[in-house]
Amino acid sequence: MQSQQNFPQQFSFEFFPPKTAEGAEKLKRVREKLGSLGPKYFSVTFGAGGSTQQGTFDTVVSIQQAGFDAAPHLSCIGATRENIRNILNSYREKGIHRIVALRGDMPSGMREMGEFRFANELVEFIRAETKDHFHIEVAAYPEFHPQAVSARQDLLNFKRKVEAGANSAITQYFYNPDAYFHFIDDCEKLGINIPIVPGIMPITNYKNLARFSDACGAEIPRWIRKRLEDFGEDKAAIKAFGEEVVTELCHQLLEAGAPGLHFYTMNQAEPTLAIWQNLGL
Repeated sequence: MQSQQNFPQQFSFEFFPPKTAEGAEKLKRVREKLGSLGPKYFSVTFGAGGSTQQGTFDTVVSIQQAGFDAAPHLSCIGATRENIRNILNSYREKGIHRIVALRGDMPSGMREMGEFRFANELVEFIRAETKDHFHIEVAAYPEFHPQAVSARQDLLNFKRKVEAGANSAITQYFYNPDAYFHFIDDCEKLGINIPIVPGIMPITNYKNLARFSDACGAEIPRWIRKRLEDFGEDKAAIKAFGEEVVTELCHQLLEAGAPGLHFYTMNQAEPTLAIWQNLGL
């Protein structure tokens, strides 16, 4: 973990593009609450195969106009170079200087991979097209990508993204801090020296979390699963327990020298605010 202690701590929050006018208004209120905490930036997700491209762009521009830095996600699967070039130009024209570059998911029904196969190819393309205009964030997987052939191969894939020009990384969420610590140690052995910020998922709904975690390869430790199962439909108990567990996780990460936290807010302010206040940030 030595290398991570050399980087200044930064905090950021992630949103998904709202689908309705009501959702957009709600997100503005959430943004204002979380914006009062002084985040480095807000990131905005990009749907499978670019399905939320316009929504992502509109949300990012709205955040930027409200006086905050915004970082759009950009996934390359199913995309052409011309398509990605046009998106990058649109963001440059709006004064956006940070991109979260991802391979992304193949939408159901789509068979063609497009002109990019992996995220490192997207990072390389962004650098070639825009030089140093964008600060490029990439994804990291302390518990390894669900499609990884092996742990070693996944680490080498991550190294390729860094060598292609990534400035920093955000991890998939996890609840076992040792997974992050071991991942950082492995990165140090490979000579990877960029900030790798832990992704934090507040626990508010066990069924949704379990389903999502199974799909993305994020492990919910057995002791946490069992406790959450016992709470059944008791939302208050799930919320209180989740807040306690995630606060302790964040505390351990920051104490060990993690270079900040990136909260997956699910477009809600309160769960993140509660953890933030518990940490005394």
